[in-house]
Amino acid sequence: MELSLNKLPWYAQVGAFVAISLVGLAAFYFYYAGPQQEAMATQRTDLDRMRGDINRGLAIARQLPEFEAQVTDLEGRLDSLRAVLPEQQDVGDFLRRVQTLATQSDLTIRAFTPQPIVTQAMHIEWPISLQLGGTYHNLGEFFDRISKFSRIINVSNVNIRANEEGGAGNTIAAECTATTFALLETPAGAAPGA
Repeated sequence: MELSLNKLPWYAQVGAFVAISLVGLAAFYFYYAGPQQEAMATQRTDLDRMRGDINRGLAIARQLPEFEAQVTDLEGRLDSLRAVLPEQQDVGDFLRRVQTLATQSDLTIRAFTPQPIVTQAMHIEWPISLQLGGTYHNLGEFFDRISKFSRIINVSNVNIRANEEGGAGNTIAAECTATTFALLETPAGAAPGA
């Protein structure tokens, strides 16, 4: 049996053409157009996300001069704070400065005994036991000069007594603990490079 579309009536020929066309369109959609539309939808989503990232980046870039000014300001503040709270302890420098303050106040340092360092979260505390000789007024001047010193120095455990063997310029013997501070290289509990 031989099939020929020419032998079919015209409405059967149109129906066969429509059926074959629908099958061809369905195959085109399911195998080509559908996957392309899904790929385009995914690409549109990616494009929208990238545009959002670009807009956020541009907003941050517009604020860059402000951030640079803040960094410059903070670096300046850090430099000024380093004089108050240095990053390392310098025994010789600290001793010279305390000796200078004592000399300017007409006091004599009889003993200078470093105590064990106390480590805190962000800094170390370095107590130093001092034994001083002079007058009560000179001791007051010494404490006043320490309070105005550029570096943080706490004075505690002050014990003043009359000097039995002193002359006119050496009426008291004082003992105190001067505690100075230094920043830790890396804070306790922080991982290096964090």
